[in-house]
Amino acid sequence: MNIIGISAFYHDSAASLVVDGEIISAVQEERFTRVKNDKNFPTNSIKYILEENNLNIEDIDAFVFYEKPLLKFERLIETYLAFSPMGLKSFIKAIPLWIKEKLYQKEGIINEIKKTFHKKIDGKKIFFSEHHLSHAASAYYPSSFNEAIVLTLDGVGEFSSTVVYHAKDNRIDKVKELHFPHSLGLLYSAFTYFLGFQVNEGEYKVMGLAPYGNPKFKDLILKHLIDVKEDGSYQLNMKYFNYSIGLTMTNKKFQDLIGFEKREPKDKLLQNHMDLAASIQSVAEDIILKITRNLKQEYKINNLCLAGGVALNCVANGKILKEKIFENIWIQPAAGDAGGSLGAALAFYYLSENKIKEKKPIISFTPYLGPKFTNEKVKIELDNLKANYKYYEDEELFEFVSKKIMENKALGWFQGRMEFGPRALGARSILANAKSLDMQRDLNLKVKFRESFRPFAPAIMQEFSHSYFDFDENFESPYMLLVTKVKNNKNKTSDFVGFEKLKNIDTNIPAVTHVDYTARVQTVSKESNERFYSLLKKMNSEFDTPLVVNTSFNVNGEPIVCSVKDAFSCFMNTNLDFLVCENYILNKKDQFQ
Repeated sequence: MNIIGISAFYHDSAASLVVDGEIISAVQEERFTRVKNDKNFPTNSIKYILEENNLNIEDIDAFVFYEKPLLKFERLIETYLAFSPMGLKSFIKAIPLWIKEKLYQKEGIINEIKKTFHKKIDGKKIFFSEHHLSHAASAYYPSSFNEAIVLTLDGVGEFSSTVVYHAKDNRIDKVKELHFPHSLGLLYSAFTYFLGFQVNEGEYKVMGLAPYGNPKFKDLILKHLIDVKEDGSYQLNMKYFNYSIGLTMTNKKFQDLIGFEKREPKDKLLQNHMDLAASIQSVAEDIILKITRNLKQEYKINNLCLAGGVALNCVANGKILKEKIFENIWIQPAAGDAGGSLGAALAFYYLSENKIKEKKPIISFTPYLGPKFTNEKVKIELDNLKANYKYYEDEELFEFVSKKIMENKALGWFQGRMEFGPRALGARSILANAKSLDMQRDLNLKVKFRESFRPFAPAIMQEFSHSYFDFDENFESPYMLLVTKVKNNKNKTSDFVGFEKLKNIDTNIPAVTHVDYTARVQTVSKESNERFYSLLKKMNSEFDTPLVVNTSFNVNGEPIVCSVKDAFSCFMNTNLDFLVCENYILNKKDQFQ
């Protein structure tokens, strides 16, 4: 059975292919269109999936959309009625689009496929999964657990914002939920908006900004904005928020309560902004910890799966790990809406009547599910781009790259199948020296063209991770979704405030140490990414350095590169020194001859 899962029309559109329960391909539309967080129907993603797997559109047995539009429309109408007559402007803007397109999503999908593939598919092949079930399935089925508590947290699906499932023997049963407008994801996004960052994109920035501040607004938030119970359930005070019925996330009452104006994107970041970021991050962590502690106590199950956009808050994830609330945690690396496409396909397959009674299989999950380029294809693409390059066999390539990294050169690393999800995991990465004092600043300002305060993550050989970071021996963090303490630090930053902390980090790996002496770690094994592991192994043998800076191969405002052409363009328009495409190495200096 060939199943294509689809997420679209909100943000992070994607398509995934599941064949007889096995995950075959998954890719985000933005990677092809080069439009960050592209929300349009994933036409290019479906094209790639079909071509890569030698399938025709007629070979697909089911197309499964990641949420149920009619339920979402019901929530929209109920919300406007509850708050009427307020929100009329938003209502007038939203309803025509729903009546024209979103209420008739099945016909819309049929038309999109017909327009692209010139084939009309049977409407009986189109199905819809609930939004949070899609998230839950994306986390449970790829995990190695037969039984688990599955926690999904995001902005909002149809009605739900936080859902708890009990998953066992292929079944996923909903046991608890919280409904819109009460949403931890939307609360965090409201602060993202107020701090001048883009909603559904800038939440990472708030998390990265938080360690520069002190949680001075935490009590204010807990007293006026959200009521949190001991079990982690919560209720927002909606008189301070505008997202239910308005065109903004917060209102003037919110601003008056906080005590300063909303920051505009180009405004300077002040200490108040850092303190506000620290406060909402601390509140979010407390809520997540209360929820997970209560779930472990109530259900006595040792395994936890996480998905939904809030599951990308790797600082909170690290706190769950540190407290050892659950024995085992598995987080879907594409935890946001893109991953919903994968979960929709998996839920359709495994929750069907003939599969529900079967024993849950162990899926060998990998996030490397996108396009790849052979050396032959790379050479053709580079020749078309009139690039100058040299070919290296593997061993000499790893030696050359290791040497250049330790000489403080920054390299684009383009290898194998592209990652699914927001993290670069050694397939479409920028690599640099983790021991360099200046690398964090230089990469942000000269290569990524983004805010200088943002931290970079380390990729490290699995067997050395406990030597550098506060992990147990043999612990794995292959998807860069957990933050932990850096060992052997002198904790100098506690004597400084704001961005002065950044100048006073004192560890032997300053380029990947955040100002609170933490790091978002990716552990790399031979099994998870053999080629990346071989490079790290060479670095360790030659330079006694089993880790590198690993950041996504893109610049601020653009998606991660997908093709050789994308990689070359990013290489030429930044201060990257070298580009490594499979076995071909390009030196920036050679491109101007």
